[in-house]
Amino acid sequence: MAIDDVGIKSALYLVRHTAVAVPGGTCYGRSDVALQAPVDRHAAWLRTMLPADVPVFCSPLSRCLVLAEALCPAPGAPIVDGRLVEMDFGDWEMRRFDDIVREQIEAWSRDPFGFRPPGGECGREVMVRVQAALAGIMAKHASAVIVSHGGPLRGIHGTLLGLPMQHWLACKIEPGSLVVLRQGADQWHAEYIQCPESAKS
Repeated sequence: MAIDDVGIKSALYLVRHTAVAVPGGTCYGRSDVALQAPVDRHAAWLRTMLPADVPVFCSPLSRCLVLAEALCPAPGAPIVDGRLVEMDFGDWEMRRFDDIVREQIEAWSRDPFGFRPPGGECGREVMVRVQAALAGIMAKHASAVIVSHGGPLRGIHGTLLGLPMQHWLACKIEPGSLVVLRQGADQWHAEYIQCPESAKS
């Protein structure tokens, strides 16, 4: 049975794509990498958790689009929004973190929102575009599903919960997980739901 949002002013259902077929320790952001496994069983589980007839928005990268398409009943289709894409790590993309200049990694660690990887974008720029996408979605829809990446979803989560920006990255949104954000009378509340092993693809 889908999660009940009766009496809730607004509800957003944040879905992170499932695990990717990338070696551990590799930096990937805007790179269009493949998933480890088909999404059929995972999408079937998510459909039991999500309300029917709400729009599904997603990043254009295939690891999100494939899952979003599986969540949309025919003839529905996900709404692709490029602003929901993961951070562009520029010259770091698809390189092992161990192979990146140590001073650059340390500078990023000290200032994750202000530091810009060579040829890429900084975290603050990511949040500006993600918040613009969020505002557009909420202006038209009381409820929506957003299928995206760890960075953008943490930004949405932190924005709606009113958390200081420096705390946003501490939120654990694991691959394949679901975060339900509900707007109450005076604030937003979050529920974190992990996919059970039996539903993983």
